[in-house]
Amino acid sequence: MGDTSHFIPRDAALNRAATPEEQSAIIAAVQRDLNDGGLGVGLGIEFAPKTSPAEVLDLFYAVARWHRPIFLHLRRPGTGVIESLQEVIADAAVAGVSIHVMHINGTGGSRTPEALRMVDGARTRGLDVTMEVYPYIAGSSPIESGLFDPGWQENRGITYSDLMWVDTGERLTRETFDQYRKQGGRLIMFLNTEETLHKAIAHPLTMIASDGLLTNGKGHPRGAGTYARVLGKYVREDRALSLMDAIRKCSLMPAQRLELTAPQMRNKGRLKVGADADIIVFDPVRVIDKATFEKPGQYSDGFKYVIVGGQFVVRDGLLQAGVFPGKPIRAPIDAR
Repeated sequence: MGDTSHFIPRDAALNRAATPEEQSAIIAAVQRDLNDGGLGVGLGIEFAPKTSPAEVLDLFYAVARWHRPIFLHLRRPGTGVIESLQEVIADAAVAGVSIHVMHINGTGGSRTPEALRMVDGARTRGLDVTMEVYPYIAGSSPIESGLFDPGWQENRGITYSDLMWVDTGERLTRETFDQYRKQGGRLIMFLNTEETLHKAIAHPLTMIASDGLLTNGKGHPRGAGTYARVLGKYVREDRALSLMDAIRKCSLMPAQRLELTAPQMRNKGRLKVGADADIIVFDPVRVIDKATFEKPGQYSDGFKYVIVGGQFVVRDGLLQAGVFPGKPIRAPIDAR
């Protein structure tokens, strides 16, 4: 569509609907990448608010023939999460597609318990719907994205002071929001409570996801501290879930989500003879995250060994320089 952003729409794809020709080109590009072994399709409806329900449904139909999941940012998080979930669950039902709802706590906000109930109901009735949660009360997004189009305060139930500018750590005002909106950049959104987060993390169907990205040590702490935070704070300190449940949510469940798409995932997320030797050894009494919103790039504590493909990446608590044993995983290229 000629958008100038390399990541999330900021102009052309943000401010207008795709033409029929562009829609056809989008679907063709998605199908080409699925043919090349793509594990699924990421769909950020909230970042492209001009996308019509019909266009979303057409994409669901196009993906259905590949039997790959669609990973979703919903159309209108916060106060609109119920209607937004209804849209994609209905599309999944009529198209026969598996869906994965991203960041159910950040998406649902104060309505997270209702969103969890909806996913429960969809699964009880045979739909393949999964979801994940990250263990923080704040999310992150580029300020120039469609998420902050007029009405964002009402939709999210937050205001300027709930936003933190990543580069400086300052809380925003209306004036600084308008300034940074024109400039562009990343911010942190404080939009949840620990009580709601506990419910989401403890829910039996939620996986744990990290997400986030760090640039020059700036960004969201979920990019560095997610799994240590779950094991240290929510298992050991808060007792929101058991250690074994936490490990399952961090490893086995994500692998199972992709097993039908990529058979290699059957050798991930579990310890057994013949499985890939991807192993983490940590001290459950000591493990804790050190990354904060002010210093999000700090390493976690309590991990003694990280083994990927049988090779040490972390040994005796020290990162091993120049060791990169990880390998990409694709879906079978001829699968349809």
